[in-house]
Amino acid sequence: MRPSWGSPRIHVLLRREGWLVNHKRTERLYRMEGLNLGRSRPRRRKAVVTRGPSVAATRKDERWSMRFCHDQLHDGRRLRVLTVVDQFTREALATEARGSFSAYDVIDVLNRLSRSHRKPAVIQVDNGTEFASRALDAWAYREDVRLDFSRPGKPTDNAHIESFNARLRAECLNAHVFESLEDVEETLTSWRSDYHAVRPHSALGMLTPKIESWEFAELGQRNAGG
Repeated sequence: MRPSWGSPRIHVLLRREGWLVNHKRTERLYRMEGLNLGRSRPRRRKAVVTRGPSVAATRKDERWSMRFCHDQLHDGRRLRVLTVVDQFTREALATEARGSFSAYDVIDVLNRLSRSHRKPAVIQVDNGTEFASRALDAWAYREDVRLDFSRPGKPTDNAHIESFNARLRAECLNAHVFESLEDVEETLTSWRSDYHAVRPHSALGMLTPKIESWEFAELGQRNAGG
């Protein structure tokens, strides 16, 4: 069941499974079955001052986004999930769940990614205590990584992680009642696997991060061979 998916992603899955139907028919059946859940969004005011263009990543590990997502266990205990996303490939590099986080916990996650040969040039973060700490600043200096802070009160400055966390909440956190941290970790691992290998991504032309990564690797081999 994927109650938060719209008809375009459902259409991609149908095509993968061999149902050669027109996307208009998929949309019509989707609406007839009452699957088009309403999503009320607040009307946004237009910006008074024109913002400069955002910096777009042009390669893997050039820019990462990092942020916290909040939830709770069934007994009311607080839950925080540290999310890390590669802006170019859209990979979910980490979804680390704990009751609480310190700056050193964040560094532990980044060091684990570094040991798996993943390290960015830039990490885009908000102004949270853990990200603005001296400990993380010292780590970034040692590792030659630049921390790019969003402007206070401007979550759209880090739109990649905002979008990812919205998907994580709609498709995973809101869809489960968690008994323990172990339950959260197991569910997040399963969701990340589905996110990488199954879920179509509109920003990747309805491919998945896993398929996209294979294509990047093949392109690099062809360029090296040529």
